[in-house]
Amino acid sequence: MDADLIIIGAGPGGLTAAQYGARSNLSVLVLEQLAHGGQALLIDALENYPGIAPGKTGFQFADDLHRQAVDFGARFLSEAALGLSKEGDAFTVTLGNGETRQAPAIIMATGAKHRKLGIPGEEEFYGRGVSYCATCDGPFFKNKKIFVVGGGDSACVEALFLSRLSDKIVHIHRRDRFRAQKSLADQVLKNPHIQVRFNLTMKEILGQGGKLQSVILRATNNKGEEEGPPLDAEDADGVFIFTGTIPQSSLVNGEGPLKAELDEGGYIITDEKMASSIPGLYAVGDVRTTPFRQVVTAAADGAVAAHWAAAYIDELRGEAY
Repeated sequence: MDADLIIIGAGPGGLTAAQYGARSNLSVLVLEQLAHGGQALLIDALENYPGIAPGKTGFQFADDLHRQAVDFGARFLSEAALGLSKEGDAFTVTLGNGETRQAPAIIMATGAKHRKLGIPGEEEFYGRGVSYCATCDGPFFKNKKIFVVGGGDSACVEALFLSRLSDKIVHIHRRDRFRAQKSLADQVLKNPHIQVRFNLTMKEILGQGGKLQSVILRATNNKGEEEGPPLDAEDADGVFIFTGTIPQSSLVNGEGPLKAELDEGGYIITDEKMASSIPGLYAVGDVRTTPFRQVVTAAADGAVAAHWAAAYIDELRGEAY
């Protein structure tokens, strides 16, 4: 075996798992194809992490997590995990360079990607007016005009959160009604700080000098299909997009040798130990089914998963836990 525990992904969940796994005297190998930190690297100021005041940048926070994991003995390898299989009690990870690594336990910390609108200005103003997380970035937009895009549960929950910070919330959805739970939709519709505008899509995000300034909308019919020319530009200070996320669970979705139990959105279903339906495979953070996705919850997932992965390995070795 190349390690006791292989962690795929080095966001907050994976880095915390690496630290706790190494502290449990496991040989830990972390695979990350990009920089350690994951989406936390995009956070300008981590203001709501318990015990960190004043807030650090996401980069500083991730760097601290990485240093702690290394100090406890975790090893890191900059490679993509392209395949995952299991034979007996051994998992085999196929790397981007064609090599393989083996371990008796795996923690999936591969995260999820925000589903983007794919419109002009979205990438340019990401982190400078465009956001996919109200609890992360909402406080930067107090008393400002904010557009919320989306019609599901997440969009409604986040719009309600933002309505505590500003009375100038414009919530748009491409159809003529929300698809969110009725109770959530009703709360949004009755909120005096939220102006709901159905049958609209966002076509472009505009700004100058690195600052978002306005948006261009377009009308749709009742089927959500765009119709007519784009409308005149409207002033905006922020755009919060909640059109879903895409879990990075392809290693265990059945396209390869392994298939874990997934929910209808493709997220890995786990128990309270972060264990998946495949013995020895754990999942943490945004890739697993969870009602709340934050840095602090991902870190907690990582600690729990590493603890129970260590117990699982002890059982394989016949050691008393």
